Amino acid sequence: MNVRDRALPAASPEIADLLRVRAERLRAAPAAGDEEAALWVAEFPVSDERFALPLEALRAVLPISAVTPIPLSPPHVVGVLRYEGGIVSALSLASLLRSRGWRQDPAVVLVVDPGFGRLVALDCEAIPRAVPIAAAAVEAARAAQGGRAAAVEVVTPGNRHPLHVVDLRKLLELRREERHGA
Repeated sequence: MNVRDRALPAASPEIADLLRVRAERLRAAPAAGDEEAALWVAEFPVSDERFALPLEALRAVLPISAVTPIPLSPPHVVGVLRYEGGIVSALSLASLLRSRGWRQDPAVVLVVDPGFGRLVALDCEAIPRAVPIAAAAVEAARAAQGGRAAAVEVVTPGNRHPLHVVDLRKLLELRREERHGA
């Protein structure tokens, strides 16, 4: 099957404006003085839980319609998409996280850089929000897990529910090892 060179489908002007504004807000640098104490993350829901990725790993948020499905692919592979002239694999985030699934169908894909030189796209229910969390709390949670967990649970002040901060590189490496029996 050949991957067709195609442009992103035309979105309504309102949706295009919303995506553009949110992308600009996510790319904005944190306020001076907050950088040392805060870790900026992209927060989003997965089922009934809240997850976050380091904001520095997020490259783009695109509509799910940009993904071309691949017939007979493994369940964790959603498809492929074109991004900045290259082909990016789109994976099921819920499958990678071993979640029960989504509350609603994914609407967007997050193009992320896991840190191994190749971009990956992850399906997501909603466009993430940029939020700061205490960097010390994340480091303490990672230390408590012994650095082994792909996602650590951080309780942020003012929120009853924990935020699961995902280490993308570790998550993808763990799932790769599981699939290849390493």
